[in-house]
Amino acid sequence: MAHGNLFTTLAAASLLAGCAAGPAPRNLPGAGWMAHHYGDGSRHPAAAAEWSLAACQPPATSALVHGLEPVDAAAFTAAPAPLSPGDRLHIALLGDVDALTGTYVVGSDGTVTLPGLAPQPAAGLSPARFERALEARLVADRIVRPVARAVTVSRREEAGIDVTVEGAVFAPGAVRVGDRRPESLGATRDEDRSGDDNPGRGLAAAIRAASGIRPDADLSAVHVLRGRRYAKLDLRAPTRPAAGTEMRLAAGDRIHVPSRGCFDELLVRPGPLSPPGVSIYASNLTQPATNNAGAALDGEALTLPYGSRLLQALAAMNCIGGSYFNSDRRAVLISRNPVTRQSIVVERDIEGLVRHADRDRYDPYLMPGDAIACYDSRWTNFSEALGMVGRAVNPALPAIALSKTID
Repeated sequence: MAHGNLFTTLAAASLLAGCAAGPAPRNLPGAGWMAHHYGDGSRHPAAAAEWSLAACQPPATSALVHGLEPVDAAAFTAAPAPLSPGDRLHIALLGDVDALTGTYVVGSDGTVTLPGLAPQPAAGLSPARFERALEARLVADRIVRPVARAVTVSRREEAGIDVTVEGAVFAPGAVRVGDRRPESLGATRDEDRSGDDNPGRGLAAAIRAASGIRPDADLSAVHVLRGRRYAKLDLRAPTRPAAGTEMRLAAGDRIHVPSRGCFDELLVRPGPLSPPGVSIYASNLTQPATNNAGAALDGEALTLPYGSRLLQALAAMNCIGGSYFNSDRRAVLISRNPVTRQSIVVERDIEGLVRHADRDRYDPYLMPGDAIACYDSRWTNFSEALGMVGRAVNPALPAIALSKTID
């Protein structure tokens, strides 16, 4: 019996030693990109963040605009947007009712084909320029006479377009904006109307389609490149119409959002240019649960409003509350610096976040693609350790060991 008690004591001591929290995660220098990544108010000493507003630098002129002609943004917005593949046009020939007059769609190759005629290039031209080119073609083919307004072209529907968004956005690359649902197209296909307004083809829509601006974005120098020209816009006051966020785009436009190289907390809030929300990976596999659903999570991902912090996500993951025996839980946040592409793992004492008044100093903002995992409390680990010893020695041991521990 003495040998059994000795075995029990050694086994329990060995297992309970694993209940203590492990060492703090190690990260490469430069991995953190907001001050809230440093110091958790209890275990870890606060450290100065590599990214701070004091380190912000105005971006140099982008190499993208080298050799291009600078123009005022009004030069892009005053004139009608160039024709794009998918646009619906009404073409009318003077004196013609239904032979060639009708509605046509700009093809994926950028041309418009009238019956009996070779394709006519249209994409990239304004409706007026396409009208003149088509009229000249029909006059040369002796289909219409060279009289005023022999051919008229009007755009009835603006289609979605492909543009490119680069720089300090969360998902840079090619995006498509302005596509409409089929049920919303009926109002644009009235043959008695002319012109169309497609708000989905605005600058703000394109930036949001690229998952929105990052907190290091410099909104004072956003460039829109079109052909051999470019416009520089100041979007720091996106609530004003004059700020340019609804600037109409054309197919093939390139939008470049430069980076200031630092974290600006003022940009981490919902707005016309911010991400529509934050989708993160979440895991709360507490010991009694065998899957996320059993731990009160509906799936592997969690969506929160942009500007949410770690503590809000922990509450949504049910890592907070319940029995006080479970209050000693810890959480890790896994994020990635969007500039250096280095990952960072931040550990937090959940109860410390709840109890400490200065929690905002070390409660990080959440960014798209972050991952969060909650660890069991020491009491949950303790109970499981006793259970493992009990299963190895005898069924009555957990109650006896717990009684002795309490005494």
